[in-house]
Amino acid sequence: MPFKSYWTFAFLICNAAWCFAEDEHEMEEFLKREYSLSKPYQGVGSASSSHWELMGDAMVTTDQVRLTPDKQSKQGAVWGRLPCHLTDWEMQVHFKIHGQGKKNLNGDGLAIWYTKERMQKGPVFGNMDNFTGLGVFVDTYPNEEKHLEAQKKRYTPRTQRIFPFVLAMVGNGSISYDHERDGRPTELGGCNAMVRNLKQDTFLFIRYVRRRLTVMIDIDGQHEWRDCLDIPGVRLPKGYYFGASSVTGDLSDNHDIISLKLYQLTVFRSQQEQEEEEEEEEITIPSVDNFEFLKFGLVDDGMSGIAIFFAVLFSMLGLIFLIVIGLVVYSHWKENRRKRFY
Repeated sequence: MPFKSYWTFAFLICNAAWCFAEDEHEMEEFLKREYSLSKPYQGVGSASSSHWELMGDAMVTTDQVRLTPDKQSKQGAVWGRLPCHLTDWEMQVHFKIHGQGKKNLNGDGLAIWYTKERMQKGPVFGNMDNFTGLGVFVDTYPNEEKHLEAQKKRYTPRTQRIFPFVLAMVGNGSISYDHERDGRPTELGGCNAMVRNLKQDTFLFIRYVRRRLTVMIDIDGQHEWRDCLDIPGVRLPKGYYFGASSVTGDLSDNHDIISLKLYQLTVFRSQQEQEEEEEEEEITIPSVDNFEFLKFGLVDDGMSGIAIFFAVLFSMLGLIFLIVIGLVVYSHWKENRRKRFY
């Protein structure tokens, strides 16, 4: 190899190494213990000095915080007492869902929250409906699929989901979670995640950086994150609370939180980015760019198949009627015009 080529090769190697070093230092993370929950769960649920508070049927054991036992009609939650004022953060959730029920005979799942409200019981995985903030749901029961089966209908291959399913939703206080449709009308995105009754550990990763929401999962025991959703333009206010909740109905599961670890992310920003963020108004209401239902507080479920059929039918009939009228008017005009020549 010529001497010049050696120098070129060495330059490329050094440049690549420098780039990787820059990427590693672009984002640093620091564990924030005041927003984290982990073993031995000292004082959780019993001491007022603890940063975490239990609600409902949740209980602490030596190995986990059990949100609900594998029993019917239970709901429980664990909520942080301190509001979070971090700009960029990531939450790593170590959880376990297991029970005696067979596939599709278990429910209902658990949720991880970053919301304005806290310690509120309700129908959305044990939390209140019309919440304000972010909810990430691990949904284990296909309500919509069972409802369609009862009506002798089926999903199309394009719209069918495989459960358990992980999805995210941002609420502004006026948006209702559609439990019967498994949150489909208001979801930001999601992925299937076979998390029940696994021997290996299961993890959920939620990152909020530069107003970008990323959710990933690690459920295969390979210690590798798998992409679930990645949404830019997510605007979440500061000062909300972290929590986790779960609920069971006629079907049940053990829903366990082993740890919630929150990391503060120190993200490099250019001078221009810093100036732009300082000029923007403070975020007070959660929103997502290009998601119109969050702007108006309404969800358009669209027309049913029957409604679409009749709409198309009446449109075609109306068009035919207009064509007939036009032909009649044209015929009379042509006849009158012919008569004027005689």
